[in-house]
Amino acid sequence: VSHAHVPPPVNSPQSEADTSMHFSTVDYVIFTLLLVASAGIGVFYAFSGGRQRTTQEFLLADRSMTCLPVSLSLLATFQSAVAILGAPSEIYTHGTQYWFLGCSYFLGLLIPAHIFIPVFYRLRLASTYEYLELRFSKSVRICGTVTFIFQMVIYMGVVLYAPALALNAVTGIDLWGAVLAMGLVCTLYTTLGGLKAVIWTDVFQTIVMFAGQLAVIVVGAHQAGGVAEVWRRAQNGSRISGLELNPDPLERHTFWTLSVGGVFLMLALYGVNQAQVQRYLSSRTENEAIMSCYVVFPCQQIVLALGCLMGLVMYSRYGEDSPLDKGYVQTNDQMVLYFVMDVLQDLPGLPGLFVACLFSGALSTISSAFNSLATVTMEDLIKPHFPAMTEARATLLSKGLALGYGLVCLAMAYIASLMGSVLQAALSIFGMIGGPLLGLFCLGMFFPWANSIGAVMGLAAGLLMAFWIGIGNFVSRMQTHGVPILNGTAILDTANATTVVMTTLVTSLTTKPRLTGLKAFYSLSYMWYSAHNSATVVVVGLVVSLLTGKDLTPGTVYPVLGTLLFFLPERYREKLCCVTPLEDKVTQTQTITSTLH
Repeated sequence: VSHAHVPPPVNSPQSEADTSMHFSTVDYVIFTLLLVASAGIGVFYAFSGGRQRTTQEFLLADRSMTCLPVSLSLLATFQSAVAILGAPSEIYTHGTQYWFLGCSYFLGLLIPAHIFIPVFYRLRLASTYEYLELRFSKSVRICGTVTFIFQMVIYMGVVLYAPALALNAVTGIDLWGAVLAMGLVCTLYTTLGGLKAVIWTDVFQTIVMFAGQLAVIVVGAHQAGGVAEVWRRAQNGSRISGLELNPDPLERHTFWTLSVGGVFLMLALYGVNQAQVQRYLSSRTENEAIMSCYVVFPCQQIVLALGCLMGLVMYSRYGEDSPLDKGYVQTNDQMVLYFVMDVLQDLPGLPGLFVACLFSGALSTISSAFNSLATVTMEDLIKPHFPAMTEARATLLSKGLALGYGLVCLAMAYIASLMGSVLQAALSIFGMIGGPLLGLFCLGMFFPWANSIGAVMGLAAGLLMAFWIGIGNFVSRMQTHGVPILNGTAILDTANATTVVMTTLVTSLTTKPRLTGLKAFYSLSYMWYSAHNSATVVVVGLVVSLLTGKDLTPGTVYPVLGTLLFFLPERYREKLCCVTPLEDKVTQTQTITSTLH
C-alpha cells in the first residue's frame, strides 16, 4: 500500500533537505542566460525581416516557416513544465505502463496530417474558428472562440505557477521572482517578435529541454551503476509493466486507455487546438506542414522515453522509500526536483540547466498561448466588427492583445496561488474543454448533414457532460479519502492538452470492489475524457441536425464518408454526403472568404 496520501509530519526534516539543496552562482547564471537568449530572439525578429508590420507576419510568420522549426515548436508547445515534472513521478509510482502512450502518437499525428491540415491550409484561415463560421454560422464560431479563450486563460496561470511553486519548495528560489521573470520575458518576446520569435525561441527551448533531461539521466544512471543496473532494480521492484490488455474503461492506465484514448487527446491537441494549427498555417507550403507532423513523431517518442527513463533512474536511487514518504517533499512534482538537486548537487551548473529546462517547458507553452489568444481575439472577435481597420492599426492592436494576455496570465498565476488544492481542478478544466472542441470540429468536417443548431447544442451538451464527469470525479474522491487530495496527486500532463488530476492512491493489491451507477461513471479513466466528450458532441449534434435540416458550404467537409461508403451508388452518396473533393472548391472558398471579410 502506498503511503503517498499520508500528510508528512509537521516537523518534517525539510531543514536537512534545504541545507544541501540550494543554487550556486553558476546555476543562476545559466538560468539567466536562458531568459536573456529568449528575449534576444524576440528583439531580433522585432527589428529584422518585415519588422512585424503586418498581422500576417505578426500572427502567421508570413507563412514562410520551414518544416524543422515548425515541428520542434509543435513539440515544445506540447511539452510543458508540468509534463517534465509529471511523467517521471508517474513512472516512479506506478511503473512503465504509461510508456504505451507512445502507441497513440501514430494515429494522433497521421489524422491531423492528412485530414485536418489539408482542410485548414486550403481554406487559408488565420484562426481555426473561422472554419466554424464557413461550415456552420457566426454564432458557432463565437461559441468556439469563447470556449477556447476561457480554456487557455485558466491554463496559462497554472502552467506558469506550478513549476515556480515546486522550485520554490525544493530550492528556496524566490517564488514570485521566478513567476515574474518568466511571465515578463515571455510577454516581451511574444509582443515584440510575433509568431516567428515564438517558433524560434521554441526551437532553442526544445534543445535546452533535451539537454537538461539528458544530463540528469546520464549522471543519475552513472551514479546508480549503469543503465543495466537501473533496469535490473526497476524489474526487481516490479516497475517494468507488461502489456495490460484489460478493456475496462475505469482502469486508469491500460494498453487500450493509453493507445486508443490517447489518440483523442492527441487529436484535440494536434488537430484542432489553435496554438498548434497556427504553426501548421505558418508553414511555407501544405507539404511542409504535413512533414512537420511526421518530424514531430520521433521527437515525441524521444521526449516520452526521456521522461520514463528519468522515472526509472529515480526508482533505482530511492527504491520504495521515496522522498515523499520521508517527508522531504510535499507533492509528487516536487519529488522530481528533489531528485535532480540530490543527483546533481556536486556538479555546479547542472541543476541550473535542469531548471532552465523546466522553465523552457513553461515558456514555450505560455508563449504559444499568448500568440494564439491574440490571433483568435483579433480574427474572431474584433476584425468581423471593424472590417475597414487599416493593417498598421490591426497589427498594433494584435501586439496590444499579446501584451494584455501576458498581464492576464500573471494575474491568473496569482489567482492560482490562492486556489490551493483546487489547482488540479483548474488543470483538468483544460482537458475537459479540449474534448468538446474536438467534437465540434469533427461534427463539421465529417458529417455533411450537421447544421449550426446541432453544432451549438452538441457543444453545450459536450461541455455539460465534461464538467459533470470532471467535477463529479473530483467531489467523489474528496468524499472517499476525506483528505485534501493535494498530498496524494500527481498532476500529469498528457499531450499538454489534457491535463487531469490523478491520485497516486494505490489501493492494496486485493481486488477492487466493482463500482456501480454514478460512482462508476465518475471513475472513468481520465484518458477517455477526450473521446467520451467529443463523442457526446457528435451524437447530440447529429440528432439535433437530423431534426432540423442541413446547411453546407462546399469544401468545408472532408469526404471521409464518401470514401467509406464507396460501395453505394453515386446518387445515394450524393444524398448522404456532399461528395466535393477538397481541390475544386478552393476557388469557391476564396470567394466565400472574401465576402466574409
